[in-house]
Amino acid sequence: MKFLVQVICVSEAVERREQVFEMEREHLTMETLGLGLGESKALLRGVQEFVVAEQVANDLERRRSCPDCGKRHTSKAQGSIKVKTVFGRVELPNPRWHRCSCQSTGPNTFRPVTRWLNGQTSPELLYLETKWASLIPYAKVAELLKDVLPVADTLNQETVRNHLHAVANRIERELGEEPIRLFEGSDQDWEEQPLPDGPMTVGIDGGFVRAAHKEGWFEVIAGKSVVAFRREENDETPSAKCFGFVQTYDEKPRRRLWELLKSQGMQENQQVTFLSDGGDSVRRLQEYLHPSSEHLIDRFHITMRLTVLQQQAKGLQAERPQFGQGVTKQLESVKHLLWHGNTEEALERLGGLNIELDLLHAFSPAADKLGVFA
Repeated sequence: MKFLVQVICVSEAVERREQVFEMEREHLTMETLGLGLGESKALLRGVQEFVVAEQVANDLERRRSCPDCGKRHTSKAQGSIKVKTVFGRVELPNPRWHRCSCQSTGPNTFRPVTRWLNGQTSPELLYLETKWASLIPYAKVAELLKDVLPVADTLNQETVRNHLHAVANRIERELGEEPIRLFEGSDQDWEEQPLPDGPMTVGIDGGFVRAAHKEGWFEVIAGKSVVAFRREENDETPSAKCFGFVQTYDEKPRRRLWELLKSQGMQENQQVTFLSDGGDSVRRLQEYLHPSSEHLIDRFHITMRLTVLQQQAKGLQAERPQFGQGVTKQLESVKHLLWHGNTEEALERLGGLNIELDLLHAFSPAADKLGVFA
């Protein structure tokens, strides 16, 4: 059984064009139902070639007349240029025309296509390459795009890598410098802003990674920002985004993170809560990103600090068993209170524990050390 799929494209600038795609099916099965992947890619490639030819022909016809006197530009030479798109590589006519006689400045000849053509890869293809290359290896990106799209066979991991770096450098140039203050206006101006979306929570933490070269170790800052809810149901802005940067390598880490939060709809009058380890460097970063934000220590780092206190209490218990056991029980109760959200009583018990340790620090090295960590 054979099927013929005939695609007919008609336009004013391009003559009627017909293209026949032949499909052969012996029996109807789930595997032969509808178009196959290869057949669909062939159809897309054919339609893309027609659409591109139509667009370029219309544009050349529009530019052929001089915008000043209306006289048609004479042709110097013909030519073509190949452009990679999401639906295949297409060849565009790229003629060279003489400059109009009414114009006394500028080059004697020019190519009209190059006035709008920026590169030889379409933005949509660059977007797909960049998006997937940030998640999986470059070679896998090339394989994935070849499997699902009629892209050229020349697409490989080096091409994906070069395109990714080119896009990253362009975005870096467009980012701008880091100002002293990101938010403009006064508190009154911020209050007059429209009602923001739900509260934004940003978890941020740092860790050290060993470098493969001689630089030793470097610190990586990573985190996630989440918006509780959107006031408009049709708002497609992502509610959660992950981020990461290296402060010693990135030249604009704070500005980059601020732009990410702004892309999620962050406003000056919005409630923003940062969760971190409470370090001074991270706190300064948070204040720079949103001066009215709330800063909290996340439970993971609270648990880590309590674990350190419990380890130090073992030394005190070996030195003063009865007092050390009491300190251990108090720390366990503090941990229990924090788990259930009773922060006020937990802080009161820690304050009382500090007072007791202050009374013993002159006579007990273990108590002095525990007091420093507490």
